Amino acid sequence: MVLLRRVIGDALRARRQSQQRTLREVSTAANVSLGYLSEIERGQKEASSELLSSICDALGAQLSEVLREVSDTMALAEQMESIPVGEPAASSAETATGAAKSTAAAAAHAPQLTDGQVSVAVRHDGPLKTTLRATRAGRQSADRDVVCAA
Repeated sequence: MVLLRRVIGDALRARRQSQQRTLREVSTAANVSLGYLSEIERGQKEASSELLSSICDALGAQLSEVLREVSDTMALAEQMESIPVGEPAASSAETATGAAKSTAAAAAHAPQLTDGQVSVAVRHDGPLKTTLRATRAGRQSADRDVVCAA
């Protein structure tokens, strides 16, 4: 299960970074503390609709645009849940070389789904850790560790 707050945080961070703006600049413009904005971007805090609107205004984006992007990513991630995945990534007991090979193999077998605008790849690194890579056409990708439902 992908957490909504993490996908929202990824979308906000991607927009801020694409504008080459700092957390301080956006937090000042949005009238939110730098630490709280950082927690929102990392998916550790749930932002209210009023706060999301303020952050979007500071980024020069429409709230509906950001939510549409989040919705697209969530829809693809939900579709990914039904696709079987490869072996978990290497354990800490493996050597550095073996771990690198296992991680590369797991990444190569990670299922990927795209709708033309958003591409999502999911790699299960263990029973409670999954790496979600969402790429929007024309933007850099962002890895996120997400908590899976057990």
